[in-house]
Parts: sequence; structure tokens; C-alpha cells
Amino acid sequence: MSVKQASAEYKATVQEKLGEKFNIIAGDMENVRASGAIDGALMNGQSAPDFTLPDAFGKQVSLKALLAKGPVVISFYRGEWCPFCNLELRGLQEALPNIEALGATLIAISPEKPDHGIVATEKSKLTFPVLSDFGNAVARQFGIVFQVGNELQAFSKNVFKNDIALRNGEDSYELPVPATYVIDTAGVICFTHVDVDYMIGRAEPDEVVAALASLK
Repeated sequence: MSVKQASAEYKATVQEKLGEKFNIIAGDMENVRASGAIDGALMNGQSAPDFTLPDAFGKQVSLKALLAKGPVVISFYRGEWCPFCNLELRGLQEALPNIEALGATLIAISPEKPDHGIVATEKSKLTFPVLSDFGNAVARQFGIVFQVGNELQAFSKNVFKNDIALRNGEDSYELPVPATYVIDTAGVICFTHVDVDYMIGRAEPDEVVAALASLK
């Protein structure tokens, strides 16, 4: 089953469970889309900013060092609390042998503190680095940061018992729009997938593999 199919099925379950309250989530996505928050997102042909971030276990991971070995796939995700992000991460894990066979490295980035990166790694049995981007510093350089609306903040805390300020270690209530990038060894972006619809607007791992194959 594709990531989008699995995500669509889970979305239907959430929608049925929440009923009219689902409109709070859907409305916030539309507000982000209308705000133009990601109009400046980096796209194909642009250079990716260099960065160094800690992984879940404290090791510093540098984009420049990774690119010295081959292309890099970056998956920006909202947090291990997001079931749709977990579906995507698991899909990428399944595709990892094909990604590595093409000489590429896969990394995932979220604004969560490293201990939540450990949870994400263990929960989805991930064997690629999960990096912690405090304050969305790197995501901001990629132009994909938005702020969660006040209504959804309250809904998330009261209904889902999820306070992203505690998880992220700062109270901006900002998140990255889920985004997938493939960066070639020259540091140039050659595949971009950025979509405000964090439920079903995800890149398929097969698309990522195809983008890497086209570099050969």
C-alpha cells in the first residue's frame, strides 16, 4: 500500500471519529495555505543551505559531510506524535535499501527535542538518522515554517493531550510543513515535495527513488 493510500485511510478514520471537530484541523490547514507562509519554500534548482544538527543520540550530522559521500534525501516531519508523519517515515524506511543502493543518504528532521527522536526511531524501527531542529532554524532556511493557529493549539492540548511547546522545548507553536527534498552532490535541490496538506499530501518513496535514479 502506498503512503498516500495508507494516509487516506487513516484520515477517514480520524474524520469519522472527530465528526464536526475535524473542521478545526482542516480549517487550520486552509489558513496556512491562504497565509502564503510557504510561498518562499526552496524549490528545484536552488541551493540547499548547509547545516549541522544533532541526531536522536547526540551525534552531530552535517549536510556538507553527507553530500561528500553522495546525494541526500531530507524528510521534514512535524513530530513523532503525528501519525501521518509516522506513515511517511515507515514508507521511507521500506525504501531505504533502494535509496542507499543509489548512493544516497536519508535523514529526517523535526523540531522536537532529541528524546522524541529516539521515540520516533524506536516506534517506526528507523535505521536512518532523525535530527532535531530546535526552533525550526533549518526548516526556516528552507522556507517551510508555519504557526499553528490558536484554536488548533487548544484543541490539540485538550483533546489529543499534545502540547508541541513541551515537545519542542520552545513556545512558538511553529512547525515545518511536511516536505521532502533530494539534494545532489553539488548541493542543488533536484526534487521537491512541499504540501500544506500534512494528511495526504506526502511524497511517495518511489518518487524519491526515481529522482535519485535520474541523477545517475
